[in-house]
Amino acid sequence: MARKRKQLANARKAAGLTQEELAARLGVERSTVARWEAGETSPQPWLRRGLAKILQIEPGRLGELLEHDEPRRNQLDDRMAFVRSHPTSVDLTTASQLRQQVRMLTDGYDHCPSTSLLAEAGQCLGQIEFFRRYAGIGEVARQLTAALAEAAILMGQLVWDASQRRDQETARSYFRQALRAAQELPDPAIEAHALLRTSYLALYAERNPQTGLAFTQRAAAAAEGASQALGGLAWLHTAEAHAILGERRASERALGEAEGRFVDIQLTDAAADLPSQAQFDRVAGSCFLFLRDYRRAQTYLERSVRSAPTWKKSRAISLGNLGLAYLRQGEIDAATNTLHKAIDVVEATQGGGGLTIIFSAGRELRKWRDEQQVQYLHDRMLMLLATM
Repeated sequence: MARKRKQLANARKAAGLTQEELAARLGVERSTVARWEAGETSPQPWLRRGLAKILQIEPGRLGELLEHDEPRRNQLDDRMAFVRSHPTSVDLTTASQLRQQVRMLTDGYDHCPSTSLLAEAGQCLGQIEFFRRYAGIGEVARQLTAALAEAAILMGQLVWDASQRRDQETARSYFRQALRAAQELPDPAIEAHALLRTSYLALYAERNPQTGLAFTQRAAAAAEGASQALGGLAWLHTAEAHAILGERRASERALGEAEGRFVDIQLTDAAADLPSQAQFDRVAGSCFLFLRDYRRAQTYLERSVRSAPTWKKSRAISLGNLGLAYLRQGEIDAATNTLHKAIDVVEATQGGGGLTIIFSAGRELRKWRDEQQVQYLHDRMLMLLATM
């Protein structure tokens, strides 16, 4: 067992922050902070400077707070090196270490450029596949299969995002791999997650709401009785599929189903950290955009922007859609100001979803292209494209 980092927790408390508040400032999940303090994982390098600043300590002092479990970490690294040379000795410790690595990389997905994570995630998936061939049957094989499913879902996310949502075929192949592994276990929560991710390809890349709806409904069915969190997310995107199809009643009914499940999420839910109020508001806002109820969309999206961490890829989506809501109500100044904020987030995170929406809004702004603020926004969009 890794030793708890009590001094790190004390530094957080001395700064007057709860785990939730620190997570929100950094743009990560509360469970990520909990794992740091439990000594299970360490903050990724790109988060450490910001973490030290928030805790009001020097970066060197932060390093000291994190170092106390390094002997344990070095032992794990030595163990992994040994298992690579002797794969038949793969054990539960190895499987647990690999799952922790996948979770650490997953934590980085929403606030880091996907290209910065792809190589390490691909290497991790390759290691899991290699060790799984030597695991035989039993709990070690089960844990490695679960790790494989989680790593394949992450790789699908990364590939799609890094390609600016253009390479859906490679992403789909990873989600299929995850689905097969989940069904082999069986693990209905992971199965629901893989189906849900597949639905995004249909909804956002292929613009095929009927296919997307079929996948969200399968995800909801798989999650039933296994995960209220994933069930709620499946219903949330079911609402979006109905909205794209112009089916307002069905969309609002699905939003109600999603909200009801989110209220019932238990701490023991395997996916408890996936949904958030900001996410519900973001997707609900998207639904009402599709339904052309722009004022109601604005209400949800403004609330999403207020509650979403500053540097998360999903915040750029909320800002982009909020810009569209303003634009379609003729509020050009509010639209351009909001889209500038969306560009700020995409510049930092290189998120493909936010980029797509920003350029959709840019096309709708062409009729105002002679306006100075629109010209400046278009210039920033071109500069953004050049850096992606």
